[in-house]
Amino acid sequence: MNWKPLERLEQLQEIKTAKGYNILFKHSTRCSISMMVKRKFEQDWSALPPDTPVYFLDLLSHRDISAAIAETFGIRHESPQLLLLKDGECVYDASHGEISAEVTATLME
Repeated sequence: MNWKPLERLEQLQEIKTAKGYNILFKHSTRCSISMMVKRKFEQDWSALPPDTPVYFLDLLSHRDISAAIAETFGIRHESPQLLLLKDGECVYDASHGEISAEVTATLME
């Protein structure tokens, strides 16, 4: 399992123009619910297709990127939150207990 840290606004533009699937996981390092959801997602990581880029955003360190994600993809900010992108478009977003590696993998079939 390899998270790709999302730490620069330029990365968001690269993701927006990328072909295929990308996953963005927005996480609050101070929230116990976010920590539990992240742990569950990591436990089920193997359900995702191999080599799927999964980006990790620390919301508290990068609030500007979180705001840009909401604006760029036209979604409401939540935490924790998962966005499934296909060819630069958000095709699915989930938050809290709705976040699931298995559900995400199913949507990618």
